[in-house]
Amino acid sequence: MQYWLLKSEPDVWSFTLQKKAGKKGIAWDGVRNYQAANNLKKMKKGDLCFFYHSNIGKEIVGIVEVIKTAFLDATDKKKKFVAVQVRFKEQLKKPVKLEKIKKINAISHIALIKQSRLSVMPIDYKSWKIIYKMGKI
Repeated sequence: MQYWLLKSEPDVWSFTLQKKAGKKGIAWDGVRNYQAANNLKKMKKGDLCFFYHSNIGKEIVGIVEVIKTAFLDATDKKKKFVAVQVRFKEQLKKPVKLEKIKKINAISHIALIKQSRLSVMPIDYKSWKIIYKMGKI
């Protein structure tokens, strides 16, 4: 299993809307950055992703699970980019703010800090555990 972080602006697609999408989930589409798209292509069924509210909130609010691997993004007229299907897995008890994440040396290497504009990024297991624990306290 691999771990990821997906960014969404909550006024466009919020974690609440993701939760309401139910068991069948929803396509994570609209990604037009090649590095982020390559990350989508690497995702496997069962992988877990932190759901991050960008711009408004700047916080990890929950977890979604990949339920369908990369397929052509229906919103891409040029048919160059892919989407994955994700569904709600778990809401964190307490959102984990970016400002708190930045203060922890053990996870200062993660893409959320190093490549803050990237919308789909891998998270190593050690960093996942630290952030997950922060959200469960």
